Amino acid sequence: MVQPTPPSSDALHRRGLMFIMSSPSGAGKTTISRMLLEADPAIRLSVSATTRPMRPGEVDGKDYHFVTQGRFDEMVENEEFLEWAHVFGNSYGTPKAQVKAGLREGQDFLFDIDWQGTQQLYQKLETDVVRVFLLPPSIDELRRRLTGRGTDSAEVIAARMERARAEISHWDGYDYVVVNDDIDECFAKVREILHAERMKRARQTGLIGFVRELMRP
Repeated sequence: MVQPTPPSSDALHRRGLMFIMSSPSGAGKTTISRMLLEADPAIRLSVSATTRPMRPGEVDGKDYHFVTQGRFDEMVENEEFLEWAHVFGNSYGTPKAQVKAGLREGQDFLFDIDWQGTQQLYQKLETDVVRVFLLPPSIDELRRRLTGRGTDSAEVIAARMERARAEISHWDGYDYVVVNDDIDECFAKVREILHAERMKRARQTGLIGFVRELMRP
């Protein structure tokens, strides 16, 4: 019997995905994001543009693209963002070109954004988006974490708690919801979600050709 021709190396090409993690401040998305980037070389952080000042240790182009408000407004006007929002007096946005090009090449992107940005991305690129929301184990624990940082005043913490309740109210707009009671368990669940989403048939853009080869007489 004639054997099927082996598929080429790119036969099982996969379209990349946009892996969004949101949470109220203090619920752990920054920590989980950092762990995921360190553990998985196949995903990289989507670098946002922002008008907020650069903090010590941050690198322009790596942590954020730091721009003036005037430049940011110009980018909005030119429709250069997939999503953008004003948060705590600063502007944040996701540049469009680099993400769309990466997705076509099979690159996965990690997004650390709020529910407003998530909604905008989902409306524009629904099939490429995976939405994960992290919840704190309790509102008291969330307050304890924010206070424990020792970096914010009581007024800022109060504002963050108010915003946290508003953000939590949008939990049902996400595909997955994970309670971050234990950081290692939470991370393991997030990785499971990512692995499963990568294997979805709709993202395996090389499957049609591969299966046709298998079925050839």
